[in-house]
Amino acid sequence: MVSGQTSSLSCSKPAWLKKNINLSLNHKLKTRLRNLSLNTVCEESRCPNISECFSKQVATFLILGDVCTRGCSFCLIGKGKPGQLDFNEPQRIAQAAKLLNLNYLVITSPTRDDLLDGGAAIFVETVREILALDPKKRVELLIPDFLGKKDSIEKVVESGAETIAHNLETVPKLYKKVRKGASYRRSLFVLETTKKLNQRIFTKTGLMFGLGEKEKEVKRVLADLNSIGCDFLTLGQYLPPSRNNYPLKSYVHPDTFDYFKNYALKLGFKNVISGPYVRSSYMAHLMSSGL
Repeated sequence: MVSGQTSSLSCSKPAWLKKNINLSLNHKLKTRLRNLSLNTVCEESRCPNISECFSKQVATFLILGDVCTRGCSFCLIGKGKPGQLDFNEPQRIAQAAKLLNLNYLVITSPTRDDLLDGGAAIFVETVREILALDPKKRVELLIPDFLGKKDSIEKVVESGAETIAHNLETVPKLYKKVRKGASYRRSLFVLETTKKLNQRIFTKTGLMFGLGEKEKEVKRVLADLNSIGCDFLTLGQYLPPSRNNYPLKSYVHPDTFDYFKNYALKLGFKNVISGPYVRSSYMAHLMSSGL
């Protein structure tokens, strides 16, 4: 990374990462979600912004269960054999949107390689249920790679979502260690195909810093993303959610996040949110503001 902008792991967590995380905040919101039998990625992944987002009544919904068929080492979501699909889930998401008065919703899922379409049809049904209740609501889909199946990508592109996101997470050389079962080129294909199918849809991706990436590798990824017309980018600090996850290699200084934000904007990204506590859905509703 940028010279002089990392912190040794031999010392305690740096000052810029000392953030209070109140998991009990906004108990009412959590209770309502439980009553509707809904999951949020905010809780499943132990997101450090959960207090801030829940206090604003903002949540990223996790559909298609809470078990993933992939083996990504950075993620806390359970791995294994998923259960049966819940075909009533889209309607409950829409009910939650109305009950909680949410104007912008992010819908994501674990990777479901066990499903023929990767779960694309459920993503589509969820968007349509939300928009049927209120066509003014804005929806962002954070999708898996669907094993690169173009027909699945086409389904979500036609769903009515405003933004379609798919996270690269890290640089190509780290995929075997960090994103087992994924492919850097396949992930680029998902974003590129989405934009080609509908130029009006915003495309978005996210990267984590602190996994062992180098500055030139990050710049190469940003150039690849720019070449396929990716609109939005999030950059955040990787923080292992447990001792069993991929080990942290470095704490990255806020100045480095600023550096890469400015670099990406100069390349041509429409909007970039960058900082140690930024996650892919953080302040998602602000990405397209004014565009």
